[in-house]
Amino acid sequence: MRAIWIVLDSFGAGSLPDAADYGDEGANTLLHIAQNAKNFSLPNLEKMGLGKFFPTPHLRNDLPAEGAFGRAEEQSAGKDTTAGHWEMAGVITKQKFPTFPNGFPSDFIEAFEKACGRGILGNKADSGTAIIEELGTEQLKTGKLIVYTSADSVLQIAAHEKVIPLSELYSICKIAREMMQGPLGVGRIIARPFIGEPGHFVRTSNRRDFSLEPMGITVPDLVKKSGLPSIAVGKISDIFAGRGFTESVHTVDNADGIEKTLQMMGRYEEGLIYTNLVDYDMKYGHRRDVQGYADALMAFDHRLPEIRAKMNDHDLLIITADHGCDPTWKGTDHTREYIPILAVGTSVPANTNLGIRETYADIGATVTKFLGCGSLLAGTSFLK
Repeated sequence: MRAIWIVLDSFGAGSLPDAADYGDEGANTLLHIAQNAKNFSLPNLEKMGLGKFFPTPHLRNDLPAEGAFGRAEEQSAGKDTTAGHWEMAGVITKQKFPTFPNGFPSDFIEAFEKACGRGILGNKADSGTAIIEELGTEQLKTGKLIVYTSADSVLQIAAHEKVIPLSELYSICKIAREMMQGPLGVGRIIARPFIGEPGHFVRTSNRRDFSLEPMGITVPDLVKKSGLPSIAVGKISDIFAGRGFTESVHTVDNADGIEKTLQMMGRYEEGLIYTNLVDYDMKYGHRRDVQGYADALMAFDHRLPEIRAKMNDHDLLIITADHGCDPTWKGTDHTREYIPILAVGTSVPANTNLGIRETYADIGATVTKFLGCGSLLAGTSFLK
């Protein structure tokens, strides 16, 4: 038995009932992309039931789905990557991770400078591309670290790769991770290396996330404990602090993530292959690039038949998301949304309407039931 679990990072499917509490009432990543993008077409996801959630331009809803389709509601507080992935995998976090819209406390910054031996620039909430353009030249000259955050529970550290080697930047992030616990315990510390010259700085694919450890047993934990392969593709391993995986491969972009998923399907006949495709969120959602987001979705849809063709009779494919990031919405933050569930395999009857599941954790419960590797504390399997 093999589960292929693909997260289209930030591909939300309608605002949640409590979205107004987050300023997101009316956000809808899927719908608003379909309404505003040119030449929008997702025929292969459409066959799996993507058009059946609500009337969506350019997506048919009269076709019988090849598997199961539905949406899931988030029970965790917040709307970030960590909470979304953890809940999908069986851990619901009822308390929001701390955020620092006005920057991090001065006593922490002073202690962090001493611990890592470098000065700090920035220390504010800002767009990653904007702050690199603003402070990148000074960073090149001084060797100081650009520290910033966002509306998410993150501390991000940007540095030019020619000034601070990747190994040092990652070590600095680990220091920050050790220091940021308790009231300072942000969900993730993110290394944001960049290259280029003033006026032309570009972030590289050498980003790394340093997460808190999940506060409970997750799907990867159970899969690994059962003796099955537990494979992470993309930033998945980072989100779970490396826990629960027998192998992990990072990726440079969505195309590489799809390629590595196919490679892992060629290598492993059983277990879990858990993939995150981050470009939707990182490159297009936060930057409010509707057409870029749409083009990336269409590129995945074009390659979906390759994944389907590599499946065998004992496989389960689940395609979902972890939160929303509506590129038509105000600001640059994530949006509080339902996530889609599209599932196909011989264990999933065709044209099964899953409705609205009460928690993202139903996905994880389905995976563990399918693989026969134990039960989670949260979630109900949608397999019969």
